[in-house]
Amino acid sequence: MQTMVLLIGNYPPDQQQSMHRFGTMLLQGLTDAGVTAELVRPTPVFGNFRLAGAFIAKWLGYIDKFILFPRQLRKKIALRPALVHICDHSNAMYVKYTGGIPAVVTCHDLLAVRGALGEETDCPASRSGKRLQRWILAGLRRARAVVCVSHATLADAKRLLLSEAGGPKLTVATLGLNYPYRKLLPDEAVARMKLNGLDPSTPFVLHVGSNLRRKNREGAVRMLALSKDKWNGRIVFAGDPVTASMHSLGRDLGVADRIVEVRYPDNELLEALYNCATALLYPSRFEGFGWPVAEAQACGCPVICSDIGPLPEVGGEAVLMHQVDDEEGFATDIVRLANPAEREHWSEKSLRNAARFDTKKMIAQYLEIYRSLTPQL
Repeated sequence: MQTMVLLIGNYPPDQQQSMHRFGTMLLQGLTDAGVTAELVRPTPVFGNFRLAGAFIAKWLGYIDKFILFPRQLRKKIALRPALVHICDHSNAMYVKYTGGIPAVVTCHDLLAVRGALGEETDCPASRSGKRLQRWILAGLRRARAVVCVSHATLADAKRLLLSEAGGPKLTVATLGLNYPYRKLLPDEAVARMKLNGLDPSTPFVLHVGSNLRRKNREGAVRMLALSKDKWNGRIVFAGDPVTASMHSLGRDLGVADRIVEVRYPDNELLEALYNCATALLYPSRFEGFGWPVAEAQACGCPVICSDIGPLPEVGGEAVLMHQVDDEEGFATDIVRLANPAEREHWSEKSLRNAARFDTKKMIAQYLEIYRSLTPQL
């Protein structure tokens, strides 16, 4: 059976978990909609030599991604799929290998591109990094359609001349949830936490993300410290391991014993954390969408977030919002949500807003875009 949609996913050793989930979500959604689809990724060959160190491994990975994978991709293109969908804009350079077949690229953010152009996005670029981002931008301009995950990213795309004459069609398709996060019965959520060695009896705020500067983890530690005299809770960092500098900051601020890390939780544990948390604390400095905001809201977890980029768009009227540097304001809302009645009020608002993040609706939007480019679908 001919593959109608060829999906191009991310290189596994890069460990871009959210992008892997997005590619898998697209594949499953298209299959459920009756569309024959295939997901291909660059195969790790040279990049498997991780003992060479991170710097060498990165350059060996480039051989896999930019020399070996195009050969694999050409073979797939020779089978003439109706459409190629590059799941992550950071792989937009592969558009050049699509041989005239309509190419769609999902653009999750343009922070690295903007950083390479000298804008402040917490994404500084080396000389080789600047060249890579120019390559990505050129690939985006060659696509038939660029689908942005938020209107904030769409505004960046327009500003960076993606809408110039003869350029791609620009549109927005709001992300659905990559896992059916939901509000659990309290006993079930508590049992999942205990099963993973976590104590749900002490209140906590949750931060989900990495150690990238733009995720503002150190700011979250300072917010916890500002609330410590009025709220005897913890902060749980889910994702990357907590750095030595963050532990040091915690000691300096007297909250080292209130910092808990949960390394790379699976979906079931993360769902339990969202359900049990006093709030999701999400003071990001820059974002492309903010998936944890939508995930938390689907679990009825109140959200305290910054007012940057797409977060007002994602959170709607169901989030407590502050400027990034208003750490006192964040701390005040942590204490505010320790009140059960306040938490319940914002929990109900969160659940109502989360209904917008429907995966089937997202797939329907993509199918409409596909069919505008090729009658075969």
